[in-house]
Amino acid sequence: MSDARELVAGRVGRAHGLDGSFYATGPLTRLLTVGATVVAAGRSFEIVRRAGTDARPILRLRGVGDRAGAEALRGEELSIATSDAPQLGEGEWWAHELEGCEVLDERGRSLGTVAQLLGMPSCEVLEVRRAGGNPLLVPLVRDAIRDVDVAARRVEVDGEFLDLGEVERGD
Repeated sequence: MSDARELVAGRVGRAHGLDGSFYATGPLTRLLTVGATVVAAGRSFEIVRRAGTDARPILRLRGVGDRAGAEALRGEELSIATSDAPQLGEGEWWAHELEGCEVLDERGRSLGTVAQLLGMPSCEVLEVRRAGGNPLLVPLVRDAIRDVDVAARRVEVDGEFLDLGEVERGD
């Protein structure tokens, strides 16, 4: 797994054709652009071709010139340096920035910590690890999130929107 200075952009999937191209699985397509440098299997590669769709991009990397080369990388993580990533807009964060942040309700009570960011069909969701309880899923939408302070490692949520009364009783 990559460290906090790198973002996981996907994984090398099955080969596509004979020229070294392959499908990227689990892609963060905004990171997988022609000219970007990715790291796979401890080596840096430039993306020289991108085809397919955003859901199933097909990539070719400089230095991987045949099907055997693509197959040798199959399953490897594709990562990109955070410093090379595009700038995010207002109210956007990379998953690693939110993981480990304390989650508080509007009264300042701790609900747990962000374990991971999950991609759901309608929005992204924070999975909050709670002491002695089931995880709490918080949609990353304005109605549920009151404030995010990455520097302070804190996320404030709206307990009314999430109906936290049930959470506190352990239901």
